Amino acid sequence: MKPIRIGTRGSALALWQARAVATGLQKNGIPSELVVITTRGDAKQDAPLAALGGKGVFVAEIHEALLSEDIDLAVHSAKDMAAVSPDGLTIAAVLAREDARDALVFPTGGPAEDLEELSSKSRRPIPKRAIVEGFSTTPWKLEVGSWELAHSFNGAIGTGSPRRVAQLRRIYPHARFESIRGNVDTRLRKLDSGEADMLVLACAGLRRLGLSDRISAPVAIVDCVPAPGQGIIALEVRAGDERTLAMAQALNNREARTALAAEQAVVAALGGGCQLPLGVFAALRGDDLALRAVAASIDGTRIVDGETTGNSAAAVEIGTRLAQDLASRGAMELLHS
Repeated sequence: MKPIRIGTRGSALALWQARAVATGLQKNGIPSELVVITTRGDAKQDAPLAALGGKGVFVAEIHEALLSEDIDLAVHSAKDMAAVSPDGLTIAAVLAREDARDALVFPTGGPAEDLEELSSKSRRPIPKRAIVEGFSTTPWKLEVGSWELAHSFNGAIGTGSPRRVAQLRRIYPHARFESIRGNVDTRLRKLDSGEADMLVLACAGLRRLGLSDRISAPVAIVDCVPAPGQGIIALEVRAGDERTLAMAQALNNREARTALAAEQAVVAALGGGCQLPLGVFAALRGDDLALRAVAASIDGTRIVDGETTGNSAAAVEIGTRLAQDLASRGAMELLHS
């Protein structure tokens, strides 16, 4: 059998994701090979993402390779993708979702149980709600969060995400937010060398790379709503390639696919993009889906948020309905001002 050519970026995390897909295919008796593609976002690490056109710069070259048939299947972090696939391409499947939360990362790292001591020694106040149990036991109900405001903290928090900046400004109102780009290892090195006092990274990437010990505190979803698709690996193919489509669909995780559909529906309805301060997260329990979204001004002073529930079979409709509610309360103006 001719191997499936899997297109991927060359970072350690991207290769981990592509190999996870290759392993899944191999279990079904399907050989594959990785094709590493350098994207514009990878090549220009010194420029802000917004100046390059947003996170879409991490997928454009891979899309081109897929459309030109240089590869058969593309593997993406779903949070880097647009809400609607380019013409001729389709999401064939997604893998099971990893921890979708953001993580606070201090130079010394350390598990959550050491946070009180770490906070005392480093004078980095920790929001009480950040010390929570693992993602698998996080309550499904989207209850109201309660942070202890860290008014005294005026250090540098490294993140280039407008979504994170907008939401965390409410928690750390006197902190300085500084853009730090690069892959996970690069950002951790910059943190440990003193370029920032704290990083905000995705728990999923750290866990997949075996760096769970660097998670100083996972941030509760109700306190910093993740990016749409965060923690989900998406498999994209050409719409007319029935052979590859069928092979990829065998790896699909229904719950993660349903959650992604709801989250992307919010983004599509609001006209949002990867570099806008918009967070969306869907949680499933059986046939029930709970969806939460937040749109913010970049300075974090204005927030429009909401949540809704419904049957998971209507995931797209639930997402569209929530987006319409947010838009009626000014979300479009916040996101596009």
